[in-house]
Amino acid sequence: MAILVNQATRIITQGITGKAGQFHTEAGMRYFPNYVGGVTPGKGGETIFDLPIYDTVREAKQQTNCNGSLIFVPAPFAAEAILEAEEAGIELIVCITEGIPIRDMLEVSQVMKKSQTSRLIGPNCPGIITPNQCKMGIMPGYIHQPGKIGIISRSGTLTYEAVWQTTKLGMGQSTCVGIGGDPLNGTSFVDLLQLFEKDPATEAILLIGEIGGQAEEEAADWIAKHSTKPIAAFIAGQTAPAGRRMGHAGAIVSGSLGKAEDKIAALKKAGVAICLSPAEMGKTVKMVVENR
Repeated sequence: MAILVNQATRIITQGITGKAGQFHTEAGMRYFPNYVGGVTPGKGGETIFDLPIYDTVREAKQQTNCNGSLIFVPAPFAAEAILEAEEAGIELIVCITEGIPIRDMLEVSQVMKKSQTSRLIGPNCPGIITPNQCKMGIMPGYIHQPGKIGIISRSGTLTYEAVWQTTKLGMGQSTCVGIGGDPLNGTSFVDLLQLFEKDPATEAILLIGEIGGQAEEEAADWIAKHSTKPIAAFIAGQTAPAGRRMGHAGAIVSGSLGKAEDKIAALKKAGVAICLSPAEMGKTVKMVVENR
């Protein structure tokens, strides 16, 4: 079992003829042959990696029956690409692009909240992977192994570190999801906690948060009320000064909101095991599994 993606997922890449789109589509195809086509306006009828290219997402869906779209479109046009995928009824949209204007994402956010068919992961994220079944994004596939830990993260780099640690400890991963570090993203911690809670293959969850916003506090509230699985967490940016953005657009302490200590306190109160160093993420989730 897994959440959101598996070996039956059929993926197109929007922006497949760009440098990043080509590189990561080819890497995804080498990992598992889920890819069925791509979209670049004006290049319909051509092929790349023996995959057909279409002018529109709607045409790609009609011809390939794709249910996932991986977006590598430049920031000024990425919001339009997301909306095109949603309008075409793509079930899972993964947007890797960073630097999308907040004004554009406000429109996307409103559309996605009302969507009856589509879910967005990202933007500004590494994507999603179910080991040995599907890789949608920029994650290094070789560090993953099938297992029992569900990973949710706002940080791409820390996702890879958590994956490597859980792999080395022999636990592996059920599914790993990078939700992105922008203030407006398509899928939240709570959304994924709900899915992992229902997944019988996920025995424990590792949540990686960071300063800024209240997503971690919202996750803590949901965990306290609904979670039956052991959870470990790490919060990045514990020494960041107030008012200074650290890495991601959403990683900023503003006034009294977004502080690492508040997030840690909320998660602890909900019964989550906190690791204070990124070097301890794997060991901490292994401890909660063994002590469940």
